[in-house]
Amino acid sequence: MQTERLAEPDAQLSRFERLLTLVTRVRPGEGGAVYLFFLHAFLLLASQQVVKALREAFLLAKFSAQTRSYAVALVALILMLLVPLYARLRRHVDNDQLLRVVTIFFVVTLPILGFLAHAGVQIAFVFYVWVGIYGVMVIAQMWAFAADSFNVKSGQRLFIVIVLGANLGALAGAKLTGITVSTLGPLGLMLLATCMIGSTLFLAKPERAAVPEGSRPLHLASDDRPPPRLLGGIEVVLRDRYLIMIAAFVVLLNWVNSTGEFVLADFVKSHAAGSSILDKELFIASFYGNFSFWVTLISLCIQLLLVSRIFQVVGVTGALLVHPVLLALGYGLLVAMPLLGGFIPIFSLLRRVKLADNGV
Repeated sequence: MQTERLAEPDAQLSRFERLLTLVTRVRPGEGGAVYLFFLHAFLLLASQQVVKALREAFLLAKFSAQTRSYAVALVALILMLLVPLYARLRRHVDNDQLLRVVTIFFVVTLPILGFLAHAGVQIAFVFYVWVGIYGVMVIAQMWAFAADSFNVKSGQRLFIVIVLGANLGALAGAKLTGITVSTLGPLGLMLLATCMIGSTLFLAKPERAAVPEGSRPLHLASDDRPPPRLLGGIEVVLRDRYLIMIAAFVVLLNWVNSTGEFVLADFVKSHAAGSSILDKELFIASFYGNFSFWVTLISLCIQLLLVSRIFQVVGVTGALLVHPVLLALGYGLLVAMPLLGGFIPIFSLLRRVKLADNGV
């Protein structure tokens, strides 16, 4: 069992490390590593928000919301096959090398897709699937790399700063998309996202090297690790009624969320301004960029200000009911408003309901 001693005087902390003590406890020497991981998370989440807005623009400008649902289903199917295979590969390949290879794949393919789209080639469906896989693979890989770099005790203290970097990156990427899409255009934003992703390649090695010795994990010998099973996680869930109920709860929430996303996408498409495909793409990208910005901001404020208080007041059981109750009220209001007659800004109301849904 690993233990950690935090008895260093503040005099040994750098100026940046003393600043970090406003958020969490920090040991001398950890500031450099935390800064690099913070930057890594910031860049990845910023790039993700850029391409997420563009994928909606490309698909909805040319296809229906129903086609978008097919793309989402295909992403889920591919990930069901890809994630277990990736987990096996990660066991046999050096983590640093695997991180570089996967990142390089996305760095190379993104500008290719961008230039194809600029040349008029139909990439909307392929790009939607690409973004879905990117959002899972690269972000999860970054967290796996961070978990592999710190021991448990250090991670419990320091990951909150990395999470903050991820949230701020998501805010910056979403806002950047909303305000620059008309200036840079889809190709410019895709090249910008490529630069963000590519810059993380220069961070991985310094990140690992910057972690002080006392904050690093004690790795087990490979012989001590149980052999991985391709569907091991699913088997664990199916053997435990508690985990089955959690899985069912998550599936139902995502079912409702996906239905809301479909309705929102349909409204966004119908309200897309302009007659040309480019005008529609710019409108949709700007909408989803601003939408993601507010979702991320709401989520961050809830994490910082409300979560602990909700747990204290109603406990875990009550906290689990917050989201379903909110959804019932929000979508119930959407159903009831047209029955009242008069002008009802359904699109505006739906946007607010989805902001609350995704943010919570």
